[in-house]
Amino acid sequence: MRVSCAPRRAPPRRPEKPLYSWSSVGILLMALVLLLPAFSDACDDPPRFQSMKLKGASQATYNPGDKVEYECRPGYMRIVPLLTTTAVCQADNTWTPLQEACTRKSCPQLGDPLNGRLNGTFLFGSKVHFVCNEGFRLVGHEVLHCELVGNSVVWDKDPPLCEKILCKPPGQIPNGKYTNSHKDTFEYNEVVIYSCNPSSGPDEYSLVGESKLICSGLDTWSSDLPECKVVRCPYPALRNGKLVSGFGKKFYYRAKVVLECNPGYYLKGNDTIVCGADNMWEPKMPECIKGVKPTAPPDSSRPGPPSPGEPPSGGLGAGSIAGIVIASLIGVALLGCIFAFFMKKKKGEGESSASYSTYQNKSTTPEQTH
Repeated sequence: MRVSCAPRRAPPRRPEKPLYSWSSVGILLMALVLLLPAFSDACDDPPRFQSMKLKGASQATYNPGDKVEYECRPGYMRIVPLLTTTAVCQADNTWTPLQEACTRKSCPQLGDPLNGRLNGTFLFGSKVHFVCNEGFRLVGHEVLHCELVGNSVVWDKDPPLCEKILCKPPGQIPNGKYTNSHKDTFEYNEVVIYSCNPSSGPDEYSLVGESKLICSGLDTWSSDLPECKVVRCPYPALRNGKLVSGFGKKFYYRAKVVLECNPGYYLKGNDTIVCGADNMWEPKMPECIKGVKPTAPPDSSRPGPPSPGEPPSGGLGAGSIAGIVIASLIGVALLGCIFAFFMKKKKGEGESSASYSTYQNKSTTPEQTH
């Protein structure tokens, strides 16, 4: 056996890691970048306002002590008493508080139009609506806007007017006339009434249409012109019937009669008819049919007449009453049987319980010594 005398070598040492890794260095750099704004010695951009803007061009940076001046935007004016329009970059890198120092200008004042009114405000950027009273119409633009023109605010259109609504004469009709036919114009809601002239023939004229016309809009009447013409319906002769109301020798426009049939006949149609504008009865003449008027078919939603031996609707027959009585007796008998069954069962359970209790008492009682 050989023994080696060579010296033993120590194992190689691992290289030591640097105190800070590259990732730690990156984190530190990122933190410094994020902290730079906190240590910057400058204000943010000056605040913005709806009614004001900066005078001149804005700077890239604003250091403590720098001032900015504001002026009113177009369409706005300074408020009285005057408020400051200067802001200062303070040592803590914030701007001194500043309020809106300008307000909207007003367009020239407008009054209510004659025979009308307006709604809205006169401030820059707003609008007004015009409305006319009843009987008048709007001539012009209904809505006006307050807009900026140069350094001033003005209305975009001229204000409208409210004019009276008028109608031209409705017109003459053959064989007729209307009231106030001498006038050249008629005002809103003014009424004219038409009537027919006397007839030179055997039959009189009838006014067919509306007799009263109303001026309801600009040159607009409430209905078409009526007519004056002869309207005569034939004598309402009803075969197997007779006239019972509206007797006369002639039957002109809108004449109304009532008819009925003789005994043994029934009326098919309307018993009341009116003379129409086309010289015909409306509705058409009825007929008298021999016999008894047939009854209308029964409504499926309503019960029909009872059959022979069947009780009338709304009542119960003798058979129905007997059936109800028998059903009631059977029900009472069934209830009695069910009640007796449960009572018997309960009684049996009670006797069994009593027997079991006696048995238990005997089994637990010690035997007496003799």
